[in-house]
Amino acid sequence: GVCKLKELHLHANNYIGNEGVDVLPNGLRGIGSFLTVLEMGNNSIGNDGLLAVVEALPTCTSLETLNLSGNDFSSAAAGLGSLSDWLQRHEVNLHELKLSHCRINDEGLHELFQGVANHCEELYLRGNETITTVGLRYLSDSIRSDSCRVESLDLEFIPIGDEGLEVLAQGLVGNQSLTSLQLGDLHGDVLITSTGWLAFSKALCDTSSVNSTYLSNHTICKVWLVGEDGEIISQPQDVYLYLQLNEQHPQYVARCKILMSHRHLDMTPFLQWKWKLKFLPLAVAWFERAKPCTSLTIHDEDLDSTRRVLDESNDAFQSRALSAMYEFVRGMPMEVMKSRSGLAVAAAYDEKIARIEEENKIALEQRDRKIEERDRRIE
Repeated sequence: GVCKLKELHLHANNYIGNEGVDVLPNGLRGIGSFLTVLEMGNNSIGNDGLLAVVEALPTCTSLETLNLSGNDFSSAAAGLGSLSDWLQRHEVNLHELKLSHCRINDEGLHELFQGVANHCEELYLRGNETITTVGLRYLSDSIRSDSCRVESLDLEFIPIGDEGLEVLAQGLVGNQSLTSLQLGDLHGDVLITSTGWLAFSKALCDTSSVNSTYLSNHTICKVWLVGEDGEIISQPQDVYLYLQLNEQHPQYVARCKILMSHRHLDMTPFLQWKWKLKFLPLAVAWFERAKPCTSLTIHDEDLDSTRRVLDESNDAFQSRALSAMYEFVRGMPMEVMKSRSGLAVAAAYDEKIARIEEENKIALEQRDRKIEERDRRIE
């Protein structure tokens, strides 16, 4: 009968080597289509052995996990490039690719990331200590792509440092797949300081403009920095806040970051649009959809309790929305006069603004009366 082997574990057989791997293509020819897990870690495999492994992989059409950790790929740029080509050519979608402690260098990483980022969900590169900022830049460029599928990336025991973290942060801007990133200090020699975290924070929430905030990374939610003693190093408060927002409130995270970072939403740029009158209903709708942000909470690690995302009352939020709408309507009187429909739109929103202002006024009066009644009862 046909062998339907699903998992093949050849882990830590140090006698296999490059010569032993040569027989793999023939061995997998009959079972490859059923195989989901192939474990070949710690087998003294080098470049030639890796090329032989890749030669066998086209038959493994159902492969989900490939573990090649613990082999020596320090001179295996060609083999890693072949692995990348296989992933692209056969449109393989691996769940896990494990290449930890393989002595991969910058050149090898460059060859690997020609295709691996688009065809793998979890990538393990920990312990490849010869990777430098140059290699991390190749990685960063790959994960920035819209087609990146990597959700979990393990870079522990790689000398990241401030410069490396800044490079990785650049890749996060535009990435929409990565949710988990693991980093680690290398024997305490290459440290990540406030400089590196500042760049990382900017990738999570760029406050330079509303549009930059909107285009920041709203996907990654877990970042571990492991210290020399194995303990998790705490992140700066702002980084922790943004990660919590990404994880707990993905539906509102972009709006929350905009409201947190821009107390005054300048509407002037939109007055330059040709179709500026059509923008007004969109702006009003945006504020309506953003209103739940005033009641959202996240977990505060320091206090071990929950805290509100926005330290802002509903009244304050309404005032912000009114100010923005008022600025927009008042900024286009000449344009409105040229169009009857435009005049109608502006009039409608003038009326809406007046109505909301009146509602806010009544609400404030009711609040003041309640406060007065409470004070009288206390007296």
